[in-house]
Amino acid sequence: MIMLLCLWQAVLVVLVLVLAVVLVALARQIGVLHERLAPLGNQEVKPGLDVGQVVPRLILHTLDGQPFTVGDVLPAGRRQLLLFVAAECPVCKRVSPIARQIAAERGLDLVFVGDGPEPELKAMQLARPEMQGVPLITGVELALVLQINRMPAVVLLDERGTILAKDLVNTRRQIEGVLDGVAPTHSAASADTGANAHVAF
Repeated sequence: MIMLLCLWQAVLVVLVLVLAVVLVALARQIGVLHERLAPLGNQEVKPGLDVGQVVPRLILHTLDGQPFTVGDVLPAGRRQLLLFVAAECPVCKRVSPIARQIAAERGLDLVFVGDGPEPELKAMQLARPEMQGVPLITGVELALVLQINRMPAVVLLDERGTILAKDLVNTRRQIEGVLDGVAPTHSAASADTGANAHVAF
C-alpha cells in the first residue's frame, strides 16, 4: 500500500513538472506571436524616398525571371500599388487578399514586392490564391531605395513614378486610410502640391 502511494506521488510530481514545462513553452510562443501580430502603423522607420519624390527607374525581376520595371511611365491616369510582403510574415498573409480586393475596387495596378529567399517566395505565391495572376517581384533594391524596413507596407505611385503615399499597414482600414489621403486625380494632386498625401515615413 505504501509503495503504491509512493508510486502515485511520483507520477503526480512528473505530471506537474511536465505541465510546468508546457506552460513555459506556451507562454514563450504566445509572446512571440504577440510581437509578430502587433500593430505596425506607429513603428519608427528611416525616411528613404518620401511622398512627392520620384522613384528611380529600376528593372527588377519576377520569380520566373521576367524583367519588371518599377518607376516606368504608365498609361495616363493609372496608379500602381506596391505591397511589400515576406513569406514568414503572418500579418502579410492577412493583408494580401485585402490589398488585392481594394486594388480591384479602385482600379489600381497591384504589384507584390517580396522580401526573402526566392524558394520561400515561390512557395508563398503558390499557396496563396490572392497572389495568382498578380506580379510578384523580388525587390531588395526597391526596398533599399524606399527604406522599407517593416512589412507589410504599401507604396502608391502615379503614372510618372511619383510617390503619392507610403505607409505600414495591417488592416483594411489602414490601407483605405492611406489611399483616401491621396487626391483622386494627378492634376488635383499637383494643384494641391501634395497637401493631401498621406506621409508616414
